[in-house]
Amino acid sequence: MKKYLYLVSLSLLCVGNVSAQKQNPFLEEWTTPYGIPPFDKIKVEHYIPAFEVGMKEQKAAISAIVNNKEKPNFENTILALENSGLLLSKVSSVFSNLRSAHTNKEYQEIAIKMLPQLSQHSDEIYLNVDLFKKVEEVYKSSLNSKMGVEEKRLVETYHKSFVRSGVNLPPAEREKIKNINSELSLLTLKFGDNLLADNNKFALIIDNQNDLAGLPASVAQAAKEEAASRGLKNKWVFTLDKHSMIPFLQFAENKKLREQIYKAYLNRANNNDQYDNKENVVKIAKLRLEKAKLLGYENHASFVLEENMAKAPHKVFELIKQIWEPAVKMAKKEEEALIKKAFTHDERITSIEPADWWYYAEQIRKENYDINEEELREYFKLENVRDGIFWVSNKLYGVKFTQKTKVPSYHEEVTTWEVTEKNGKLLGVLMMDFFPRASKRGGAWCTSYRVAHYEDGKRVTPVVSIVCNFTKPTSNKPSLLTLDETETFFHEFGHALHSLFNNVKYRSIARVPRDFVELPSQVMEHWATHPDVMKQYAKHYKTNKVIPDELIEKIEKSSKFNQGFATTEFLAAAYLDMMYHTKDVSNINVEEFEASNLSQFGLINSILPRYRSTYFQHIFAGGYSAGYYSYIWSEVLDSDAFEAFLETGDIFNQKVAKRFREKILERGNTIEPYKMYLEFRGKEPNIEPLLKNRGLM
Repeated sequence: MKKYLYLVSLSLLCVGNVSAQKQNPFLEEWTTPYGIPPFDKIKVEHYIPAFEVGMKEQKAAISAIVNNKEKPNFENTILALENSGLLLSKVSSVFSNLRSAHTNKEYQEIAIKMLPQLSQHSDEIYLNVDLFKKVEEVYKSSLNSKMGVEEKRLVETYHKSFVRSGVNLPPAEREKIKNINSELSLLTLKFGDNLLADNNKFALIIDNQNDLAGLPASVAQAAKEEAASRGLKNKWVFTLDKHSMIPFLQFAENKKLREQIYKAYLNRANNNDQYDNKENVVKIAKLRLEKAKLLGYENHASFVLEENMAKAPHKVFELIKQIWEPAVKMAKKEEEALIKKAFTHDERITSIEPADWWYYAEQIRKENYDINEEELREYFKLENVRDGIFWVSNKLYGVKFTQKTKVPSYHEEVTTWEVTEKNGKLLGVLMMDFFPRASKRGGAWCTSYRVAHYEDGKRVTPVVSIVCNFTKPTSNKPSLLTLDETETFFHEFGHALHSLFNNVKYRSIARVPRDFVELPSQVMEHWATHPDVMKQYAKHYKTNKVIPDELIEKIEKSSKFNQGFATTEFLAAAYLDMMYHTKDVSNINVEEFEASNLSQFGLINSILPRYRSTYFQHIFAGGYSAGYYSYIWSEVLDSDAFEAFLETGDIFNQKVAKRFREKILERGNTIEPYKMYLEFRGKEPNIEPLLKNRGLM
């Protein structure tokens, strides 16, 4: 089959301008170290021709499967389908990753042109009735066969993908599905582009040094250098990126300026201009509902959750409610404390505005725990945190990280690391891209340029990438992370280990359900602030002295501080996500819908959801629709999973780590995730560790 696909590829490459095809790096074999994409050779003009050839190749492969006169079996149908579109996958992974990490106007124009075509191309495969007949025949025969576990899972996965795509619908309804998919591809693209543009558009420019009162010197210095990079002399610039905004909200004494930057953050893509996302929100939610109903589901959430551990919307609502009650109770206590603190500043204050929460919370943190976020950062130099994560990974799993400099890179700030097993065997490659820039979307994520899989019995190693927006170094200080950024780094590294350890034969069964994928990432966070770990990596950036025991003790004591706020703002966003995807929102006013639902939910006025509708990229442009709850769902699992280490009295217990790797990290989606977890833990997960960790018991 591979030989046939190779011949098809060769014939297609002869079509059109042969010399132009040869100059396209996507159409050549990559001889780069570790198979890393040749970023230095890839130009924007290469994408569209490569996409077009990739689609032609896959169409030819699909046609060969459909026209094959042999009885359908695993090799000539399922495996052939799995191996079709390899070029297309290669082009898509590079394009989509760079469009998130290092985009420009040309990338956006390519996306506008190609995404509807790619959507149509996918529909032509998964709504192909003749192809599905062959898949279904193999599926039925697999039910009682002695086929291997991974082979059966792959057959089941493809069969389910066809059914959930709508292949069994009448022709007219299949056509509707195609149109909806095409429209959604553009709307989600537009949502993300609007948010990036609107986020970059705002700048709080300060020209009076008195307005910097309360800000740590390092925060002011970073703002001054940001201004200088924009050609502004003797000024300070703060942006809506969290590394810039949050310290301003925590420390700036100027209330009006705090309100100004927070209001701009809250109203991103919600200013009735060219970047406004309200119409996109309604259209996306409406089309998702229409598609779900065409497929026989009550709503989009029911469609999505069928594939997740939760299985149904009511299970999500049950979990949210179970955590919400103790969380909002704690948040109200926190609010009372903030009002008392604010009252000492101004006796007219009887309530807390959302823009003031960080400011007064930071004062209480310092007063109650004698801990200052800015002083704490001095122990979290980025490179030290990175080395600490490497150390933890080595202690748990025996893996080693070696930096490689003579490899292709898409940006000068990216570092690349060879990852090897204890015996020296190559496990994979990891790229890390840490700092914000105008060409990068906000947040932090882990992705892959190549997923681990097997070819001819040999493991093809993955190429994994971590992308973040951490505090940048300044002219007089290295990158010093906040505690939150440190935990984020551990989190994303957990995702990376999941991808690096993947030991599944087939790419299509490597990806786990959304509410299970956060388990490997969130469990890593538990090592971030453990005293034994912090003493390895938390060293003062000037003196290199290890963080003192009393400061570690303060971190531990303050770890549950403000958790009512953190939990309720998260749960409010998860609830808002579920509202958009369980209700008919065809004729809503976005702002009224949001306010009404959050009021009914019981969110207190001084706290707003972590993400409001017009900048809720996770659910409207990031693959987490009806799935934002998954972070808290997975936290139940990760808190319980870490207990498995604690119960042994050794957070680096080799037997537990080996079991976690073999039962969870290596297995992809080869069996049901819940069964996977039970095999690791030996019992049902318990919600109590989560409540205990957040101080909500």
